[in-house]
Amino acid sequence: MSPLNILTISHFYEAHGGGIERVAGHLCRQFARLGATPQWAASASDALPDDDLNPIALRCADPLEKLTGLPMPLPGPRAICALKNAVRNSDAVVIHDALYVTSILGMIMAKRYGKPAILIQHIAAIPFRSPVLRLLMQLANRVVTRPMLRAADVRVFISDTVRHDLLGTPARYPYKLLFNGVDSAIFYPPAPSETRQNPQAKYDLPPCARRILFVGRYVEKKGLSILRTLAAARPECQFVLAGNGPLRPAEWRLSNVYDLGVLAPVALAELYRCADLLLLPAVGEGYPLVIQEAMACGLPVICGAPAHRADPDAASWLRGVDIDLNDPQRSAQLCSEAIDTYELTPCEREAMMRYARERYSWQTMAQEIVMLARNAGKRQGKAGRQ
Repeated sequence: MSPLNILTISHFYEAHGGGIERVAGHLCRQFARLGATPQWAASASDALPDDDLNPIALRCADPLEKLTGLPMPLPGPRAICALKNAVRNSDAVVIHDALYVTSILGMIMAKRYGKPAILIQHIAAIPFRSPVLRLLMQLANRVVTRPMLRAADVRVFISDTVRHDLLGTPARYPYKLLFNGVDSAIFYPPAPSETRQNPQAKYDLPPCARRILFVGRYVEKKGLSILRTLAAARPECQFVLAGNGPLRPAEWRLSNVYDLGVLAPVALAELYRCADLLLLPAVGEGYPLVIQEAMACGLPVICGAPAHRADPDAASWLRGVDIDLNDPQRSAQLCSEAIDTYELTPCEREAMMRYARERYSWQTMAQEIVMLARNAGKRQGKAGRQ
């Protein structure tokens, strides 16, 4: 069986700090381990991957992220030409999320050159605080996301809530539910001798009553306004943030908030092992990778309700909260109540860790996608001969 040349298209590379980019990187590396030839096309605004993933850096502008918190790289003429050549020379195209301009162009080009298109959909609607942005998001899903899903040869969802929101129940089109993986060599529980109250000195975090961790982009939809309100109301708790973005936690001027910036996976895993819980008061999420990583490390998770329902088999270990960006005070109060009442027993922690390490596998996810791509290519070949 000849190796596949798989082109992955995402809006950014991993250095940008978002979950979708991290998923794309993990899958590209697994494609290579499975014997495929990976290529990865994304905006050239960040550092390129440092391993042999054959990056195709696209010159893009991104004027909308600072205004809306929604990244939207806009490729120039040379970038469009480079993307076209990459699609034409590929055997299959893996597109991460429908709404990005590079994703739309990749789908159009895949159809033009007869290449199987696998669309991995991570999110559905984002309930922005602004009514204008909410309306634009609804229109975008109606005008772009749903047609992209119809056009895809293979539809992959990383969250059952996203699948339900976009395809309905029962689903209007065939699909595959594939959860993101977890690198169990990095994300594992603390040894019995370790304690969550005494992190390594390199983080320079003083002792505290509760250490609450947030990991993600510093943008509106991740619930930064709720984190700020909550941190102000709970000075006895320590709020440790790992990420970056247009919003600046340092501007909150709260002594119990620590911004550590973007961390490498090993450092991030250390934080999971020294925190008391992961708090992700986000909206418009599918199933953020950080939730699955925290589960593998035995860290309790409080998150927005849609992410809580993303994997029905894991929901009993997570605490879901109804988040409303238009009412950060009420949302922060609900998060505060969850912090005080949510606790996993040792047996529940052990079951959660075992489930995450056994169920969430990058290798399994990549194998499924390669198989789906091959089958889609065979179907196209048969259709072309008829």
